[in-house]
Amino acid sequence: MREIKAGDLMTRSFVYSHPDDSLRNCAKIMINKRVGSLILKEKDELKGIITQKDILWALIKKNKDLDNIKAKDISTKKIITINPSASLEKAFEKMKKNNFKWLPVVSKKKVVGMLTIKDLLVTKPDFHTEFERTDISEEEDKVKRIEKIRTTNETVGICGECGSYDELRKLEGRDLCGFCQDADN
Repeated sequence: MREIKAGDLMTRSFVYSHPDDSLRNCAKIMINKRVGSLILKEKDELKGIITQKDILWALIKKNKDLDNIKAKDISTKKIITINPSASLEKAFEKMKKNNFKWLPVVSKKKVVGMLTIKDLLVTKPDFHTEFERTDISEEEDKVKRIEKIRTTNETVGICGECGSYDELRKLEGRDLCGFCQDADN
């Protein structure tokens, strides 16, 4: 019996948009298709990926009309992909390592599908244990962050720039999360 590969499980009729589409149009597509991410492709070449979080970030951080922001302006440029011939274990490890819920499947520079964590968990129930270990690891990380906050000048609260609840540091008199601190530098 042949081993199931990423290409066997991937969604071939994945949801996509053009890199020049507005974020409003991308959001409408995501809502209508009930998906959390969109592949951006031009012809068959992968140009980026955007998620619901990316759109929310643009809405809050850029404080602009979603009609005036192109998908390519906020999309992830350095995209981690998987080959259709890759094992499910390799796909799962990539997702786990990068904290992703989906991977574009690319063959010869052409995007041919989308593989989700849900696809993997339904097909390989033993991945649930590994997935749960990731959750436990995240809880351990939270405990470490709390200890760090207690022993440093960091606080936890609402970021003055993006409005997210996170670890904060003062930068030019404002309480900013790590993401916004990096964006300001």
